Amino acid sequence: MTDHPRIIERLLALAERLYADTEGFLDQPGQQQLWYDRGYANGMIQALREAGAGERVAARLTPDAQDVAADWAALAWGQAYAHGHAMGLREAREVLGLPVGAANDAGANGG
Repeated sequence: MTDHPRIIERLLALAERLYADTEGFLDQPGQQQLWYDRGYANGMIQALREAGAGERVAARLTPDAQDVAADWAALAWGQAYAHGHAMGLREAREVLGLPVGAANDAGANGG
């Protein structure tokens, strides 16, 4: 795990806030920003797990299933989710000092 516990704490707090703000996103396909933000949170969660903070994540929130947006991947809101996931994963990896381009980046949130 990264040796920056404050960074992990801030990322966890942001993921919690995004989860609260996007609750019920699956019922709102017209709200692409909600889908993007939920994907971003799940990308961050995947990076936190990669950094060894999986137990801390699990203690603070219940992550979505890995394939939560799979049924909508071809639609605009599903694409918004996928883009948010990719950005959240990449940016959290950068902040955590992890390699940015890992092989398992294709939409998984580590759930």
